[in-house]
Amino acid sequence: MPVAETLPPRIQIVEVGPRDGLQNERGVVSTATKIALIERAVSAGIRRLEVTSFVNPKRVPQMADAEAVLEGIARHPETQYVGLVLNARGLERAIAARCTEIGMAVVASDTFNRKNQGVSTEESVADWLTMAAAAKAAGLRVQVTVSAAFGCPFEGEVDPGRVVELACRVAEAGPVEVALADTIGVAVPSQVRSLVGRVAAALPGMTLRCHFHNTRNTGFANAYAALEAGATVLDASIGGIGGCPFAPAATGNIATEDLVYMLNRMGVETGIDLDQLIETSRWLESELGRPVPGALSKAGVFPKPPVAV
Repeated sequence: MPVAETLPPRIQIVEVGPRDGLQNERGVVSTATKIALIERAVSAGIRRLEVTSFVNPKRVPQMADAEAVLEGIARHPETQYVGLVLNARGLERAIAARCTEIGMAVVASDTFNRKNQGVSTEESVADWLTMAAAAKAAGLRVQVTVSAAFGCPFEGEVDPGRVVELACRVAEAGPVEVALADTIGVAVPSQVRSLVGRVAAALPGMTLRCHFHNTRNTGFANAYAALEAGATVLDASIGGIGGCPFAPAATGNIATEDLVYMLNRMGVETGIDLDQLIETSRWLESELGRPVPGALSKAGVFPKPPVAV
């Protein structure tokens, strides 16, 4: 199908299931399952993955095996293995574990930043600028997310002007991209189109990534709006699993396979094998022992492939 005139012809998808997806599970998923999920995603053609986070294991026990996961994966030479870091100690661990890229989050609301990271937003901005320089010196790619950019569970509406200001400040570190995250899934397409457009105008030439949760069933519409407004990278999670353990009712990410199906039907290239994604989503469902939120693993693709005779 021809690509819609308002969309880029090709985008990149960052698979966040191994980190943002699994961090919100009630139980701790085995290291072997995490490694298998990463390797299945790479096999399907995904070339950037958020594989783990280097955070306090007492606060996020699901990510306590970060080093073991990085040690156990079979590395693909063209793939970026992203570790989330929130402080200098996390960065040290990520470098030692041979991450190829680090990401950090700066929350647009101070209350949420303190609950998520234990410091103010201003302190996180300062930490990011220092850590980005150190990570670059160690040969890592760096990127940063402005979290809760569309709404905060504690402070409510977030001033778009503050988000634009924060995006400009974190961009001073020269990241490969700046991301806007709808951490609790409250955004709507008109809001996304406006805010992404404002950040794009304020940061000409900067690659923009967006991260959407489907908490209120607006995630895919928001993804479409973000691409229309200038984003060229989207986060997604196989099966649609995930959420933030420090935000009330912040349920799963948009499902990678559902997103790829939508993009395929609109003529937007991703370089990802949809059949492998669907199979992996079904496998993940069996590993977790519960249904996953994604729809495509249940409904299948359209049109159905012809049956061989």
